[in-house]
Amino acid sequence: MLQSELRPQRLRSKEVAERFSDESEISLLDHLIVYAENRRFVLRVVAIGAAIATIVAFLLPVRYEGKIVLLPPAQNTSLGTTLLGQLSGGTVGGLGSLASLAGGSLGLKNPADMYVSLLTSRTVEDGMIQRFGLMQQYHDKRRSDARKELEHRTSVLAGAKDGLIRLSVEDPDPNRAAELANGYVDEFRKLSASLAITEAARRRLFFSQQLQQAKDDLTVAENAMTQVQRSTGVLQMDSQARALIESAAVLRAQVAAKQVQIEGMRSFAAEDNPELILAQQELAALQAQLAKVAGSNQDPGSDINLSKGRVTDAGMEYLRRYRDLKYQETVYELLAKEFEIAKLDEAREGSIVQVVDRAVPPDRKSFPPRTLIVLGTTVFSLFAALVYLSLRQRFRIASELPENRQRVRILKGLWQSTPKKI
Repeated sequence: MLQSELRPQRLRSKEVAERFSDESEISLLDHLIVYAENRRFVLRVVAIGAAIATIVAFLLPVRYEGKIVLLPPAQNTSLGTTLLGQLSGGTVGGLGSLASLAGGSLGLKNPADMYVSLLTSRTVEDGMIQRFGLMQQYHDKRRSDARKELEHRTSVLAGAKDGLIRLSVEDPDPNRAAELANGYVDEFRKLSASLAITEAARRRLFFSQQLQQAKDDLTVAENAMTQVQRSTGVLQMDSQARALIESAAVLRAQVAAKQVQIEGMRSFAAEDNPELILAQQELAALQAQLAKVAGSNQDPGSDINLSKGRVTDAGMEYLRRYRDLKYQETVYELLAKEFEIAKLDEAREGSIVQVVDRAVPPDRKSFPPRTLIVLGTTVFSLFAALVYLSLRQRFRIASELPENRQRVRILKGLWQSTPKKI
């Protein structure tokens, strides 16, 4: 039918071809003339393209998008930094720097990126597949295929300006789309319960482990002290010896904490790092002060500067056990304070994301964009029809040239001839 409509215009198009057969190009007006002569053909192509696009747009499956907006925990200055400044003059000593080491240098350039990765982690996606039965819904036999389909329908973006996380999930059912978006948050909370995500949570976990070890060591020291009291019968000592032992125990605890801090700093700092050099100088000062109080003997079992002539063997054993007990008590108290500070920081920051806008069933579809499909196909049909007419006109003009007529006949003959078998 389209070819029959083009026949009346061929004679007029031939006139155009004859007028411009001697020219290498066709002007814009010549193109417009060809388009005007074949306007019915152009309109027919555009109408057919628009009709097909409309049918396809309404046959495509409809999807709705459930959206949820999240606020990740802010990476604020630790509350422990402020409190440790007040405790640094007391018995805490070098452990304040240890707390800073445990929680510091862990910040990210954009903390929201970490939460985006966690929201799209395999553990969270598997939880979503198990919870909502997505393998049956997506008709997949493998969990990996269902995971890929879920990733294809899910979008998680972190705002560069506001820092908010926007998560959206597409589904044919609007209510289910909202449930899937909210389900991501529930599964993420299950995952975050077993992870130390924030800076305060990392410090809390670190000091929790250290505190448990210190508690076990303190129990051992208490049992040893009880056994010595029973075996020696020594129940008390003079005030001078008690003060000396307590001072030595506190200094030993500070030295141990500073040594742990230096070992941790060497994992990321060079030997000429100013902070590392300062920590080493502080350790040397603490060791010098400990040597004055407890003596220069390097044997840790005899770091009590008391003459054996003044103290019996039983009394010396009692002093050693008492020294160990006071040391373990001091370490336990320091770690307990840091652990409580970390818990306060974690409670202030919050360890999980907060929901700004909870997902609700959408009232508009997100796919397919029917208007865009129809308009795009209509424009493409118009462009294709005009290109076809322009190419056909150029070919007609070229075929009318004397030097090209023989080539056209040869081409037609080759096209119509039966190909030979090789």
